[in-house]
Amino acid sequence: MAYLQHGRNALRQIIRDTNVQNQDRLMQPLLFACQGVRYRKLEVILTTSIEKLGKAGETVRVAPGYFRNHLMPKLLAVPNIDKFVHLIREQRKIYQPEEEEVQVVAKTVEDKTKEYEKAANRLVNARLVLRRFIDVEKFRARATKDDPVELRSPVTKDELVAEVARQLCVHIEPENLYLPTPLSTFGEFEVPLRLPKSIPLPEGKVHWTLQVKIREEQYLLFELAKWDHRNQMSREYLSSMSDDAIYHHFKL
Repeated sequence: MAYLQHGRNALRQIIRDTNVQNQDRLMQPLLFACQGVRYRKLEVILTTSIEKLGKAGETVRVAPGYFRNHLMPKLLAVPNIDKFVHLIREQRKIYQPEEEEVQVVAKTVEDKTKEYEKAANRLVNARLVLRRFIDVEKFRARATKDDPVELRSPVTKDELVAEVARQLCVHIEPENLYLPTPLSTFGEFEVPLRLPKSIPLPEGKVHWTLQVKIREEQYLLFELAKWDHRNQMSREYLSSMSDDAIYHHFKL
């Protein structure tokens, strides 16, 4: 009976507390209506530039917790009140002078012409060197014939454009090269250039040309196979590889 009486008393207390809470809600409706209102952001002045927030000296609105836990302990921002506004303004005048606006001056036609002329003279006075790997035995066998040795991978316009950018630091387009067919033999060549007529030709030159030299790199395949003894690459596998693949594989 004692346990039953204790349970009844506890139940009455719970019901009484529930009624009191309901009365409080009726007595203070504004208090419970404002429970869903979010916090108000604070206006602060940044002392340093922060990415995605603002520059130093600007006034921004941040959450109170972000200002209290991150910005204020690290002195990255101060409250937006009169004394801090004046202090930040004076400090920026002393330690950080006003940034001068950088004016971008557009290049004139004369400046562009001078740059083109300088690049064109570099193309004319330089010589582009490319190399191809060959099999010495096959090269000797073909050397006895009248026809020249043809490259397994001829030199194309795109390769010349890439080599000009790499060796001469001049950027040209494939349309600037007159190359009807790729270069498929060893030797020296003069590749005509198609440049604007406004660029004056150097003295003694009738037209623009690019000096290209393709030289052979003689490496015996069986010597390469001995060199790469870890992979035990066979002679037949090396024969099937292109020149560029052999070059990049052995880092020659």
